[in-house]
Amino acid sequence: MPVRTIGDLRVSAIGMGAMTLTQLPDADIERGVRAVHAALDAGITLFDTADSYGPTGEMGVNERALIAALRQRPDALDRVVVATKGGHTRGPAATWWVDGSPEHLAAAARASAQRLGLDALPLYQHHRPDVKVPFEESMGAMRRLVDDGVVVRVGVSNVNSAQLDVAKRVVGAALVSVQNEYSVLERSGDEVLRRCEEHGLAFLAWGPLGGMRAAKGLGGAAAAAAAVAERHGVSPQRVALAWLLSRSPVLIPIPGASRPESVRDSAASADLVLDGDDLLLLDGQSGEGQ
Repeated sequence: MPVRTIGDLRVSAIGMGAMTLTQLPDADIERGVRAVHAALDAGITLFDTADSYGPTGEMGVNERALIAALRQRPDALDRVVVATKGGHTRGPAATWWVDGSPEHLAAAARASAQRLGLDALPLYQHHRPDVKVPFEESMGAMRRLVDDGVVVRVGVSNVNSAQLDVAKRVVGAALVSVQNEYSVLERSGDEVLRRCEEHGLAFLAWGPLGGMRAAKGLGGAAAAAAAVAERHGVSPQRVALAWLLSRSPVLIPIPGASRPESVRDSAASADLVLDGDDLLLLDGQSGEGQ
């Protein structure tokens, strides 16, 4: 597995998003464990979770499931990075709320570290800006978590360029990554991606498959990915991830997966080389309207 960098960390070029391990209605915990182990076997060393990943209003469900699966492999925690997020909360009926207050972030980070059994969180990401809290205050809380030794590195998620600039100014060198949606079907993150390149930040792409299954049969980017996949004899999902890797050296896709087969297919994208004709076809699609 090729590697890319998040600050001073070297991680696999493809990560694994853990959200679907515990997502209802079809969550299968044992299958999820096999998926995590398949990721380890494929050389994946970056696992992304969050305290709010459910399925219920209880916090930490996904973190506990992921760390339990990793601990079944004795050497896993010595060679992987577990990145988590705070700033979202869950309410009744699986609703999502946001709390970017310094008090919440301070408590949430410490709770995540305890659940994961880590002395300090290697990468702690602010999950989403809170319109009720000045973003500078939320970033100040993230900086204090680094100063207090609770967090080693900071990431931000679901931000625009102006918010990224605030984060960079307040958090300083401890800021190492951005996690935004980006895929062959969703390219609105181009500006933030370019800003990450300028600042030397990793760009973790969530939703990197862009609903490829749902988009099957449609035109535009989905059709382009399908055509390239047919040419190479691989899945459109593998093509979508390979395209992302070609997009920028700072980009690390983190596809969600709850099946070992999906994990292995995602990991194989790191070995898929797209030629000029492939990229011309894929780059020419805006992804809009798909």
